[in-house]
Amino acid sequence: MRKLFFSSLFLLQVLFVSGQGKILVPEEIMSDRSLYPSGLNNIQWQGNSDYFTWQVGHVILRGHVKKGLIDTLYNLKSFNQLFTATGKEALKRMPFITWKDENIIAFSIGSDYYELKNGGISVMHSLPQEAENIEIAPKTGYLAFTIQNNLLISNGGQILPVTDDSDKGIVNGQSVHRNEFGIEKGFFWSPEGNKLAFYKMDETMVTEYPLVDITARVAEINNIKYPMAGMTSHNVNVGIYDVNTGRTIFLKTGEPKEQYLTNIAWSPDQNSIYIAVINRDQNHMKLNQYDAITGEFIKTLFEEKNDRYVEPQNPIVFLPKKPDHFIWQSQRDGFNHLYLYNVDGKLVNQLTSGAWVVTGFYGFDANGNGVFFTSNEPSPVGNYLYYIDLRTCKRGLLTSEKGTHNITIRPDGYYFITSYSNISTPRVVKIQESRGKYSRELKKAENPLSDYELGKTDIFTIKAADGTTDLYCRLIKPANFDPQKKYPVFIYVYGGPHAQLVTDTWMSGGLFLQYMAQKGYIVFTLDNRGSANRGFEFESIIHRHVGEVEMADQMKGVEYLKSLPYVDVERIGVDGWSYGGFMSVNLKLTHPEVFKVATAGGPVTDWKYYEVMYGERYMDTPEQNPDGYKNSSLINKAGNLDGKLLIIHGGMDPTVVWQQSLDFVKACIDNKKQLDYFVYPTHEHNVGGIDRAHLFRKIASYFDENLVN
Repeated sequence: MRKLFFSSLFLLQVLFVSGQGKILVPEEIMSDRSLYPSGLNNIQWQGNSDYFTWQVGHVILRGHVKKGLIDTLYNLKSFNQLFTATGKEALKRMPFITWKDENIIAFSIGSDYYELKNGGISVMHSLPQEAENIEIAPKTGYLAFTIQNNLLISNGGQILPVTDDSDKGIVNGQSVHRNEFGIEKGFFWSPEGNKLAFYKMDETMVTEYPLVDITARVAEINNIKYPMAGMTSHNVNVGIYDVNTGRTIFLKTGEPKEQYLTNIAWSPDQNSIYIAVINRDQNHMKLNQYDAITGEFIKTLFEEKNDRYVEPQNPIVFLPKKPDHFIWQSQRDGFNHLYLYNVDGKLVNQLTSGAWVVTGFYGFDANGNGVFFTSNEPSPVGNYLYYIDLRTCKRGLLTSEKGTHNITIRPDGYYFITSYSNISTPRVVKIQESRGKYSRELKKAENPLSDYELGKTDIFTIKAADGTTDLYCRLIKPANFDPQKKYPVFIYVYGGPHAQLVTDTWMSGGLFLQYMAQKGYIVFTLDNRGSANRGFEFESIIHRHVGEVEMADQMKGVEYLKSLPYVDVERIGVDGWSYGGFMSVNLKLTHPEVFKVATAGGPVTDWKYYEVMYGERYMDTPEQNPDGYKNSSLINKAGNLDGKLLIIHGGMDPTVVWQQSLDFVKACIDNKKQLDYFVYPTHEHNVGGIDRAHLFRKIASYFDENLVN
């Protein structure tokens, strides 16, 4: 019977059991760095030299690629001898540094920005204390930053205001479209560092949503702009500021105003701006070119359409030696891949293809003939570095060790450093030649949990509800596992787009899940269809009916669990946060006979209360998809509640607004259903800092009281 719904059970496995018997403590999980594998902190290349540096405590160390030499570049005492020469007080700790090139170090202290070169330290910029979103320009070294809703530039001698909007509903130089479509910032320096493209967002027409700040003597309202699905969204334009002339022009991006301007890129000659323009329905993208001098629209290079949605995540990247060619990333063939185009919009070549995902782009080699990228081709739960020749499309795997690799490539691409881990390896740091055989291990971390009694972790696959698709699962057994016993189950779920929980990494899933396993739970996680890094069809299948396919796959996971002789099928619970909170409550309401206990943090309970950009991508608008919204609403299912449910919410949550869970509570009251509820009054969408230990104990005790006792 088991063979019908699972395969590759022992794809990955490792045993963590020791005789010491130490127990994890939530407060230590959040504060004790010794519980986590050591590495080489702030490791980076010294420009294109054969040296690299990292920091240990109050020391900056330097190593050589092949000689194996390690010396102290600076300690706090020698650094302070240079620093105090600027007239500043001695530092109590070493700042984090960044190499600008082979000879210049940049660092900041508070709002002051410094350079260390030629054996001396100079103050380059002194910014106002309230400065945010700070970024340095290439070549000129100017700093752009925001104060409240305006954008400014420091040229080292004076502060230049780029915008001066008094209406707080007009926001300049900050991330727009609620950080969707890969948007992480609000301005973009030109290659020469003398021009600045920036977002100007008008959200005066967007409905205000009240957050309540209880830290004041009398609670105060903090209104945010929150466009809910189907409602009026903000309007965005892109300005170009010329530092030399002090003039700003705006791109003529046209109508309708409610569109998404994403993935902004400068041309190498600074004469053009390229923007991926997406319609509000998010099913049609145009890669447009605009004149950076006049703002005029020049042309559309190409378009992408999809009946579900299009979602570009990365701007174009021009080839260093061929400025009329660029790399574009797209899911158009079902998986995120690299495409080579020319500036006429002609496809020169599809560089990568296959049933796997390009997960990162790391730039070019020294001659510009090849690019480095990471993908999960060897394993959907890993991340590996590749090199591909742009002329032949021949690619080679550069990281052969299984697991998840974090890469630092020397600017010329000749060497790279990888810091990787896998389910049985805490961390290894290596230096390698990208086009040769030279490789050297720099650091191999000891197991920081060798004195702790931990259970065995397996990563394996089962079949999805469609009977064919492989789903990756992680199962952690309790320490001192006895196959003759029956154990309760703690299922941790997310299940939504842009997230992958099951990965081939050390302590996959985090120490809280190990803590739950130590307490005697079988801990289980499954990445259902709808989650990330498995291709467009896998992730987008939830379109217009979120919750259905995801739950069907999660129930295949439950079916697998029930087949295990050591699982107590009468004691299964589920926990999740955000989309996982939506899933946790949904599973509890839909299958109360299976899930005796559920905990849910910051849950979406009705998608009509969620924001435009994310919500409409996966659900369209409430007017376009009334049945989808009705069927996915947990508020409509509140009458099905049976058993123990705890909902947790941050009182200042700007992402999944408090109304989501409060409306569900009201529906439970109307249906005469009991539930438990807990609020973290000063926290936003998640509970961070030391208070997270309180959250861990809250969830664990709820399971202990209602699933075990």
